[in-house]
Amino acid sequence: MERERKLELIQRSLGLKHKIKVHESMKSPETHEELSASLLARWDLEDELHAIESIIEADRDQAVAARRKDLLSSGSPVKKKPKK
Repeated sequence: MERERKLELIQRSLGLKHKIKVHESMKSPETHEELSASLLARWDLEDELHAIESIIEADRDQAVAARRKDLLSSGSPVKKKPKK
């Protein structure tokens, strides 16, 4: 995934987390209708956040796998200190 797309997804996830916190800090709904609307709105935010996080996690898994493959094929990039 391109860097710009990753940045967009991360920024959107941060925005969603903020919206969820604001939602939690709001006054509790007083009627069933208000409560159902509030829950639905929160679930929509949480669902989108979860979807974005799973996309980012899958991309990171691929990046880790590629780096692991490179490290195994080329050896360790870290030079060991000589023992005294």
